[in-house]
Formats: sequence, C-alpha cells, structure tokens
Amino acid sequence: MAETRAIGAAERRARLGVRHLLAGGARAGSAEEVVDGLVALHGTDPASVFLAVGARLSGAPGGLGPVGDVERALYEDRSLVRMHGMRHTVFVLPSGLAAAVQASTTDPAAVRERGTLLKHLAAGSPLDATWLAETERLVLAELAVRGEATGTELGDAVPALRSTYVYGKGTRQEGVQSVASRVLRVLGMEGRIVRGRPQGSWTSSRFRWAPAVPHPALDPAEARAELIRRWLGACGPATEADLKWWTGWKVTEVRGALAAVGAVPVGLDEGTGFVLPDDLEPVPPEGAGPEPWAALLPALDPTPMGWQGRDWYLDPEHRAALFDRSGNIGPTVWWNGRIVGGWAQRPDGEIVHRLLTNVGAEAVRAIGVEAERLAGWVGVVRVTPRFRTPLERELGAGQPPGGTAAQ
Repeated sequence: MAETRAIGAAERRARLGVRHLLAGGARAGSAEEVVDGLVALHGTDPASVFLAVGARLSGAPGGLGPVGDVERALYEDRSLVRMHGMRHTVFVLPSGLAAAVQASTTDPAAVRERGTLLKHLAAGSPLDATWLAETERLVLAELAVRGEATGTELGDAVPALRSTYVYGKGTRQEGVQSVASRVLRVLGMEGRIVRGRPQGSWTSSRFRWAPAVPHPALDPAEARAELIRRWLGACGPATEADLKWWTGWKVTEVRGALAAVGAVPVGLDEGTGFVLPDDLEPVPPEGAGPEPWAALLPALDPTPMGWQGRDWYLDPEHRAALFDRSGNIGPTVWWNGRIVGGWAQRPDGEIVHRLLTNVGAEAVRAIGVEAERLAGWVGVVRVTPRFRTPLERELGAGQPPGGTAAQ
C-alpha cells in the first residue's frame, strides 16, 4: 500500500503564491486569466472584484488597467459573468464555467428562492404564482426590447413590479416590502437575466439588468465534478470541510465529486486533504521556490476566503481584527503566503496599512511598493468595504488607537 503523501504548510503557501497569481513571476496579463486561475471572485462587494484583479495583474492589454480590463471582460466581451453561486453568494466567474455553477449550485438555490418568495406572497398579499409568472414574462419582454435596464426603469415599465407584500405578518419583523428586488433576484438565480453595467463608478452596487445567455443544461453530478476539478487545481490540497464550506454542498455531494475526479488523499497538518491525481509532485520543485512576494488583497478576496481552515496562512490571534462577526474578511496584507496585517483607505484617499507581526525590513519595503501600486491605479476613487472589520474601521478613520498606521 502506497504511503500517503504529506503536504506541509510551507508547501501549501508556495502553491498559493503561484496558483493564486500573487508571486511576482506568476501575475497575469488580463482579468480573464486572473478569474480563470482563481475559479471565481467574490462579487457581493463590487469593488472587491476590481481590487482582486488589480492585485494580480502585471499589465492589461492596451494599457486599460485593472478597472478598464474588468469592465471590458464583464460588459463588452462577456467573457466573465456575475451570478449567484456557491453558498448563495454572488461571484464573478469565467463564462465557460457558468453552466457548471448553475447546475451544481445555483439551480437548487433558485428552487428554494422561488418557493420562499411564493410563500411570502401567499402570507402577506393576494399575489400568487400566476401573478408572478405574468410579471416575470413582462419583465423579460421589456428587457428584450431595451437590452438593459435598472430595477427602477423596469418598475416604471411593468407596474406589477412595484407591488408590495407584508413580510413577517404578525411578528416583530412585520413590514411592507416591494416585490421588485425579490422577483429580479429569482430571475437572476434561474439564469434568465444577468447583472450588467452598474450606475455610477466601478464601486457601485446599483446594477442594470440584461437578458442572460442561456446556460447549457448539465447533469448536476457532472457539474459538481467539473467545479471540484477546477477548484482543486487552484486551491488543492483542501479538506472535505473546506470543500463543503466553499461550495455549500452536502457532504455526500462533496464526496461524490471527489470520487468522480479521482481525488487523492494527502496528509495535512489538520488531517486528511485531497489533491487531483496529477498533482502529487512537490510544489515547487527542489530549489525553485517563488521569490518573496507581498500583496494587498481586498475584503472578501478569494484567497483568504478560499478555505474554511486558515491556520496555515493566518495567525488565529489576528482573526478578531480582520473578520467581521459574520465571517467576512476585510482588506489584508500578505507576505510570502501569510496574512501579516490589514489595510484601508482613508477619506482623503490615502492607502494605509498596519502590520500585526514583525516581518523584517525586506517585507516592509515590498509591502510599501504594493501599497503605492494600489494607490496609483485606484486614484481618486474612494473604496469602503461593504462588510467592515475592526482593523479596517480603525485605519480608515485615521490614526488608529493603540498603534501606528504604516504608510
């Protein structure tokens, strides 16, 4: 019987630097390369998508820069798509992966979302499934004519979309709510409409809606296998718990997908992990490790949010400063595969950071270079994370109490 391959924390951090396009020589040339390499970017906070790409981009085609390159991919070429996916969360994905995410993850969530909406309508209004189907038909017809429209514009064109219902009737949460956002959410989750270009700048969450390109219908089990194959290629090794957390699937679905791709168990510090069958060679090869690297990653970046077990790249003592109460991570500072601090943007636009551990002079210089690079392309735009964390709040407010913000 073959001995189980052991992969220690140092090797995992080396894999992370290269495969997550953070080590200097591993950076990408386009937004598509970044998203393809990472599988998916968290899209709940629109600014995070642009910041995550910018941290990994060596130079965009035509000198577009991170903002122009992401906007081109999302809204012109449509090579990237923003949609609901894993854990009922909005992600930006390669368009070629959208069908697998839809079949493996979004379709079951959409069924629950539609059922919940109908339940709420039945309890708090005279509106029913027939009304909902007709309203959806009118919305889709309007979008087919317009090409894209905001929720407000659709409400003006389809008055039924301005209907209301009583939410939480008879409870402390009782209140009148509009159906518009719920109806558009269901249509989006079912892959019938898609978020288009937002109103305002790249930090805005007020999206226009557009007709979606239909996804090919895939077998859910095959779709889960495809998603796991892609994810292990970018993030392996990972434990069963990591995979269950990231996908939001049942344990049986995770195990079925691991079996379908022939995943191989390996020994990790926290227990058994899994890699693809062709990914057992040491990474990097002897004497060929990546050069030391630094990075400033945004809130909800896919690297710190890639695994449920994070002790191999995050000191547990730093969690309280870097996460909010719901488990969302704020902006982080990285050195050689570890989170070593956090950063924020002050109201005057200045990018500041604080190191939570002693990293040495070389790291301080490299982190400073990354901070300058970030400030250079963000420019006059002000970026405030949607989910704010203790350290980010302190730094963003100005001189933080109990410490000195590193410039």
